Amino acid sequence: MASESKSRIKDEELYEELRDEGNSKAKSARIANAAARDGRSAVGKRGGKSGEYESWTVEELQSRAKEIGIEGRSKMRKAELIDALRNS
Repeated sequence: MASESKSRIKDEELYEELRDEGNSKAKSARIANAAARDGRSAVGKRGGKSGEYESWTVEELQSRAKEIGIEGRSKMRKAELIDALRNS
């Protein structure tokens, strides 16, 4: 018996739209699955709130980037780290 592989993405259409906009696979999957679970309007109202990274030190930003697996973080400037963290 061949097993069927089910996609972990619950809203494929939204996922593809987000990928086309340039979002990462992980971010697109999180948003698409949350939209499927809670409804698109609920996800839109929550919005994407990230920390106030501007007040963090470069070392703190690099540590957070390491936690979530951002490549090249040791060579990034503060603004680049902030951008990478917000768009991961």
